[in-house]
Amino acid sequence: MTGPVSILPWGSGASPAEDTSMQRLWRGFGSARVAIGALLIGLTTVLPTGEPGGGSQQLAVALCGLYALAAVGVRLTVRLPRGAVDPRWLLTVGVDLATFAMLQYLQAGGVQYWRLFALPVLMAAVLGPRVLALATAAAATLFVLSEPWLVASPGTGPAASALLQASLTGVGYMAIALLANSLAQRLAREEQRALDSAASARMQAQVNELVITTLVDGIVVVDEDGLVRALNPTASLLMGRDNLAPGFYLAEQNGWRPLIALARQTMAQGVPQLAEVALGPDGQPPRRSRVRTRLARADAGRLSLCVMFLEDVREMEARVRTEKLAAMGRMSAAVAHEIRNPLAAIAQANALLEEDLTDPRHRQLTALVGQNARRLAQLAEEVLSVARLQPQGRAQSV
Repeated sequence: MTGPVSILPWGSGASPAEDTSMQRLWRGFGSARVAIGALLIGLTTVLPTGEPGGGSQQLAVALCGLYALAAVGVRLTVRLPRGAVDPRWLLTVGVDLATFAMLQYLQAGGVQYWRLFALPVLMAAVLGPRVLALATAAAATLFVLSEPWLVASPGTGPAASALLQASLTGVGYMAIALLANSLAQRLAREEQRALDSAASARMQAQVNELVITTLVDGIVVVDEDGLVRALNPTASLLMGRDNLAPGFYLAEQNGWRPLIALARQTMAQGVPQLAEVALGPDGQPPRRSRVRTRLARADAGRLSLCVMFLEDVREMEARVRTEKLAAMGRMSAAVAHEIRNPLAAIAQANALLEEDLTDPRHRQLTALVGQNARRLAQLAEEVLSVARLQPQGRAQSV
């Protein structure tokens, strides 16, 4: 569509972009993984693991460095995975589970790294399907349950309190996975409905734009402050300016103030108004226009709009004259059509009468009747031809 926009945007005008809430959460989790990677490097570097300078500490530092590099790479390059079998989940959830499990096994700095399993569980629950969330929670639970057996003294089993704590932790992971996944799915559905509604609203706005632009009558939509929210090219011409765009106030020109009065009267009384006003910008001769108003009443607390339909009085008078001429033409054609049949009968009777007459004076009179009958028939044919009631070139003789 060419020309200025006829409808003033109501909001920011943002279209449904690729940047959804899930993708923002994906970037947020990615940034959190980078921060955790940097924190782990600091912890494993400062806190001793086993003997100072031992191989387990060096291994832990190297492991944390690789994890941080992987987190940065995923944050910068990898997009949100789709589906439970997407291999990109291995770069996030799989790497997290493996890294935290190995750090817990190495007991780097004496920190309980298994608590970090909440991050991959929450990430899988929020961003992935329920199958992935439960699988991630199950993997974290299995490691937490196996960890007491790995650290138990040889010849003795794990303590009952440790097993109970591990069991409760596993139950918590499962609960977090189910709850977070349910909330995330609900958020995704609500966002999809919002995107569908936004797409429908934009399509309706385009239809309104097309309808308003192509209307013969001028359309002006004004709010309570006199701000023009929408108008079409016809209204722009009637207001004395070419290519006016919505977003201006009617109070800017004294010649537009009658529209403000009509709009306020419509909003105050709540009934349509009809008036003939003179419109035009300052310094130009006004044009007489007929204005009809309608109120688009909004709900409580929302903005009401006044829709104005503008018609050029000169064009209205020209249309009336044209309609009158057309009516006269139709009536003339009907009269001409009705005259042809009596004329045919008169001409035929005159021809029969002329055959029986011998007196020259009488024959002169019948010739005069025939001549005038033919003239009237020709006139009727011409009227019908102008009215286009008969195909051109068709003639009937009488």
